[in-house]
Amino acid sequence: MRLSKQTNYAVRTLIYCALNHPELSRVPQVAKAFGISDMFLFKIIIPITRNGFLETVRGRRGGMRLARPANQIRLVDVLAITEDGFALSECMAEDRETCPFRDRCAYTRALERALAAFMDVLGEYTIADLAHSPATLKAALGVELLEADEP
Repeated sequence: MRLSKQTNYAVRTLIYCALNHPELSRVPQVAKAFGISDMFLFKIIIPITRNGFLETVRGRRGGMRLARPANQIRLVDVLAITEDGFALSECMAEDRETCPFRDRCAYTRALERALAAFMDVLGEYTIADLAHSPATLKAALGVELLEADEP
């Protein structure tokens, strides 16, 4: 299993906003910190904003910030909206017609248990947990340097 770049940058964006709280985070700053384009970041923030994790403020001094406290944003919930699905194999897909064993296979049950365990662990973490070392993470992102470059 491999999580998408969209998911990784969505989580990173939420961490960035948690570190920058209560200030607004600006798309160019965040994109620069992660080495991605503004357009790719815009694509990423749409679903996390639509699902209530971020709020955006328009205008020249606009930006984005967490829509709720970081300790109320669970990692598993972010993954649920940024990933297309978690079928580890075709026999776990909604359309199981391709597998002759369908719901009779120990392999499928093993994969389902493994996925449930994976999701349970991710459900234990919040964005606040991931942003628990603000000084270290800000230094890694160069947050102070980016803010100093602002006009």
